[in-house]
Parts: sequence; structure tokens; C-alpha cells
Amino acid sequence: MVNEICSDFSRKNLKVQRTDRAVLTAAQLFLKQGIEEIKMTDIADASGVGVATLYRYFGTKPRMVTEAMTYLWDEVNELFAGVFDTKEFMQQPGIKQINDLMRMYLVLYEAHSDFMRLLGEFDTYIVREQIAKEDLQKYESSIINFYPVLVRAYEKGLKDGTVRRVDNFKMHYLTYAHALLEMCKKFVKGELLPSDRSDYAVAELELLINTGVNYLSAR
Repeated sequence: MVNEICSDFSRKNLKVQRTDRAVLTAAQLFLKQGIEEIKMTDIADASGVGVATLYRYFGTKPRMVTEAMTYLWDEVNELFAGVFDTKEFMQQPGIKQINDLMRMYLVLYEAHSDFMRLLGEFDTYIVREQIAKEDLQKYESSIINFYPVLVRAYEKGLKDGTVRRVDNFKMHYLTYAHALLEMCKKFVKGELLPSDRSDYAVAELELLINTGVNYLSAR
């Protein structure tokens, strides 16, 4: 009995190691070359995990892609972990905290443009491959969520007098979060239309951020 349990545990552990290695490898390949350019055989060759094993673990390429994108969002979340719990941040007025939080989208655009580009490609991939919503639940939950920290900053701002009360703060957050993320995706694609100006990207993002912050400001 003990030997059977140990053997079963070893098999499960090996599967976790292989799937983790395959997902990490896929994420790296997608960042460098894009989703369309990479085949399951490429992931198998680069990870050392047999292609038959990949299909056994993940079933399809869309499932593999979704797992890789979820992993990348988890990595982004790790980058910001604890940043907004520091003493320096917590001592700031509520409106300043909100400003710093909204500027994180600018950080994502400037420091992680390859990831922003991949997000735009994944949006298109979801539609084309008709990935079911239920298969995207884990992915959606991994997307960076500044809302809990923003609520805390908003409530502090109401107390310290730097923020005014709005009817639906969550809608305010969602509106600007969606707009900023989509703008980031657009800008990393480069100049598509004659009127596009890549040198305006940061300025446009800053203008949208300032608009959102000023709307909440009690001044």
C-alpha cells in the first residue's frame, strides 16, 4: 500500500514538473514570436516534453495558450506584490495613492510592451478559436486587479478630504482600467493609421490617468 501511494505521488509530481516546464516554455516562446508562429511541436522541442505528452496534459493548443497567458499574468502580479502595502505608500493621502495606482498601467506599457502586445494577440485568438468563457475563468482571475487597493485608497481619501464621493466607484475603476489597458495594446502595435503618433503614447496615457484622478479629487 505504501509503495503504491509513493508511486502515485511520484507520477503526479512528475506531471506537475512537466506541465510547469511546458507552460513556462510556451510563455517565453509566445512573448518572443507570437502565438500564431508557435506550434505545439515547437513547445515540445524547446521544453523537452514530448508532443504526445503535451496533448495528453493540455488537450489542445488553445488550452496551452490560455495556461501560458495565465502564467504570465501571475508573473506580472508578482512584480507588484507588496508594493502598495509599504509604509511610504500607506502614509500618502488617498488621492496620491489613487494616482500612483493608476500610473501602474503606464509602467506596464513602458516596461512590459512585449506582454501588452501579446495580450492584444490573445484577444484576437480567443475570438477566432471561439474559446468558451468557462475555459477562461482561471485566466480572468489572474488578470491584475488594482481594485481592492484602489477601494482602500478611495476610502482613505474620503476620510482625509482629498477625494470626493462618487455614485459608483467600481464603474469608475472599470472604465479607466479597460480604457488604459486597451490603449496600451493599441500603442504597442505601432502607427497603423496616418494620424497615429507613437511619440504621443505616453502623453495620451498620462492625460487619461490625470482625467480619472482629477475627477475623483476633492479640490
